[in-house]
Amino acid sequence: MVKVEIYTWRSCPFCLRAKALLSHKGVAFTEYAIDGDEKARAAMANLSGGRRSVPQIFINGKHLGGCDDLYELEDEGRLDSLLAS
Repeated sequence: MVKVEIYTWRSCPFCLRAKALLSHKGVAFTEYAIDGDEKARAAMANLSGGRRSVPQIFINGKHLGGCDDLYELEDEGRLDSLLAS
């Protein structure tokens, strides 16, 4: 079973779009809402190679990127295979 984790801010439109795509695909994910929590944001940045923007998405512990990266994979037809692993 695939493990999807997403770091978000609750009111971030990019976070909402990324979660909507994952939900539309029927993918269960763990959300870490880090609104204003600088320690959590620093930990996320450490995991994502320094990226501090949200969302940051991980599949099976591998950093995927943000919302644009997620939609790019979907547009290229590569997201489903990542979610099936």
